[in-house]
Amino acid sequence: MGESLSRGAAPDLLHYRPWRGEYRGPTASIWPVARVSLAMIFRRRLFWGLYILGMLIFLLFFFGQYLLAWAQTQAGEDNVRVGSFARANPADLVRLMRDILKLNGSADTYRNFMGYQGHIVMIVLALAGAILIGNDIRFGTLPFYLSKPMSRWHYLLGKGLAVAVFINLMTTLPAEALFIQYGLLDSWEYFFDNARLFFGILGYGAIQTVTLCTILLASATWLRKTVPLIMTWTTLFFFCRLLANALVDGLHFDPRWRLIDLWNDISLVGNACLAFQEQAANQPSRTLAALVLLGVNATCLTYLVTRLQAVEIVR
Repeated sequence: MGESLSRGAAPDLLHYRPWRGEYRGPTASIWPVARVSLAMIFRRRLFWGLYILGMLIFLLFFFGQYLLAWAQTQAGEDNVRVGSFARANPADLVRLMRDILKLNGSADTYRNFMGYQGHIVMIVLALAGAILIGNDIRFGTLPFYLSKPMSRWHYLLGKGLAVAVFINLMTTLPAEALFIQYGLLDSWEYFFDNARLFFGILGYGAIQTVTLCTILLASATWLRKTVPLIMTWTTLFFFCRLLANALVDGLHFDPRWRLIDLWNDISLVGNACLAFQEQAANQPSRTLAALVLLGVNATCLTYLVTRLQAVEIVR
């Protein structure tokens, strides 16, 4: 060994090959964190079961538009055959699809779809929160992440990106697909006349994504386990809604008491993005709802930064 080194030959250390690629900054670590988080979620069969359940609502709206278009062509008939075993009045089908389900391509259509999908999204996030970030703190994985050349903000952005991906897979992207489908069924003028709806759906999805991401990451960091997280989400998005309805509709309190219902606040601000003009008399103003969401997001981010700063890191 000494003879070979004396002759100037390089030692062969376990066939080690140095990195020859291009080094990137800490910002590039956001995507690997998100990719690993998404892989953990996508490996769960329960997630796919809930995702398929959410897509059933999308299929109802998707094929409902075709059924509405067919029923309008049969408007002169009394009863027509639908499938092999049923008959229906086309006028009743048109009234059901257009007036009740609001499958008319207006802001009502996308508001209803986002609202229905939101309930499935809340269930998925309650189950996924402990897996995404709670287990990192519970099992000591977080110090491993933060010991790398990345900051706490890169870690949070990576986890938030993972949450944003499957929120938009269930809400924003299907809603945009419905927008494109309705334009193809109606006319090309629909795309130009309702361009604001296209960007309104993106705005609705952005508000929903940011709010749910910050609340999920903060609650998962605090609770860490799945069962307490589910109970907390049930309180935030179901019990608070029941309490707000009881206070305003039952006891006739000021409509501003509805601000404790975060999901209603998201809907109010999202409706503003969709340029939805109609607003019930017993609802608070959209400005107050936006301020509440802003305060909730700021509080959650402050808690997240404070909690992550308490983690001991060895670099």
